[in-house]
Amino acid sequence: MVTLMQRMPRLFGPLSLGSAILANRIAVSPMCQYSAQDGVANDWHLQHLGSLSLSGAALVIVEQTAVEPAGRISHGCLGLYSDANEAALARVVGFCRRVGSAALGIQLAHARRKGSAKLPWEGGGPLTPNAGAWTTVAPSAIPFDDHWPAPQALDGAGLARIRDAHANAARRADRLGFDLVELLAAHGFLLHSFLSPIANRRTDAYGGSLANRMRYPLEVAAATREVWPRRKPLGMRITGCDWIDGGITTDESGIFACELHTIGFDYVCVPPAASVRRRDPPLHRAIRCRSLPRSKRPAALWCRRLA
Repeated sequence: MVTLMQRMPRLFGPLSLGSAILANRIAVSPMCQYSAQDGVANDWHLQHLGSLSLSGAALVIVEQTAVEPAGRISHGCLGLYSDANEAALARVVGFCRRVGSAALGIQLAHARRKGSAKLPWEGGGPLTPNAGAWTTVAPSAIPFDDHWPAPQALDGAGLARIRDAHANAARRADRLGFDLVELLAAHGFLLHSFLSPIANRRTDAYGGSLANRMRYPLEVAAATREVWPRRKPLGMRITGCDWIDGGITTDESGIFACELHTIGFDYVCVPPAASVRRRDPPLHRAIRCRSLPRSKRPAALWCRRLA
């Protein structure tokens, strides 16, 4: 009888990612828990991540973590922008190290126009002012969907603030002892929205051509690479295509991945995610989608596709 191990030997074999070696090729993707308070992790995160760290997976990546308070999706989202955030995560990371064997990563992100939202089990729509809504930001003042408020188009000061916030969060992640950092440029969040012509209608150096639309995500990537140790893997989750006419294409995503490789990124994770609401691809198409063709990838950049 052919065993599961014999049928899938590569799955259980080691994987080199940058200068790190993972024990196997099983990774737990970041999963939003919507259970933090003021961005601070608590006992929920302790048990959630602690149990995953001893699951046998070689890598566990902490949920989408905001680099500033206004970068959260909701009031329940995790953050890494304050000393209180860092201290709470130190407790969680320490517990995972004691009980588990998985390498630990964290996904750093900014929600942009998808922020200031209700919790999913409360409907997930935009918060009202009485519920603590905040002003969201984006490349252009285009609402996420009908009945959502228009975000504020980022100016030079805002762009610099958020770029530096990513770098500061990466510094905190290094102090906490995380093994890997992943930036989020997919699912319609801030860095993806700069890349997508659907959400980015700017007429300055950050909009229009692909070179201009890539400019800000690459500036954030370079700032993070500068402070994140070279010995630790650094990656980005990018969108393969927007699944809508006029959106980002697989060819453009391939060019962007090559630019990340030039900066010094070790991998990209490529889901077929859209930049606008109700534009996720049908499941049967997503399964067949080769989001980033091999011909578009730099040879030294690890590419992980998600169906």
